[in-house]
Amino acid sequence: MSFLMPCPNCGPRGVYEFRYGGEMNPRPEGAPSTEEWASYLYLKENRAGVQEEWWFHRSGCRRWFKARRDTVSNRVERTYWAGAPRTGEPEEQAVQGQSVEP
Repeated sequence: MSFLMPCPNCGPRGVYEFRYGGEMNPRPEGAPSTEEWASYLYLKENRAGVQEEWWFHRSGCRRWFKARRDTVSNRVERTYWAGAPRTGEPEEQAVQGQSVEP
């Protein structure tokens, strides 16, 4: 199924320009056990519904970003840079057609 993915840098593009990097899963802190590493690397929720995911724009700016997407309908709620605040970053405002204040 094809859908548009709004890159925070390049704007909306066909999903075939991107590589899916997996669902967002916080990295274990400190000195994790073997079981914690295995859980982090291999156990995914794979939920039907909205989830946070990693995406890579391989045919564009070649940058990793995060997306909040409904896995049932493939509707993308928002995209943002990793480490950016969850709302209000200028790149997101520009992609959504809002004015951006310097």
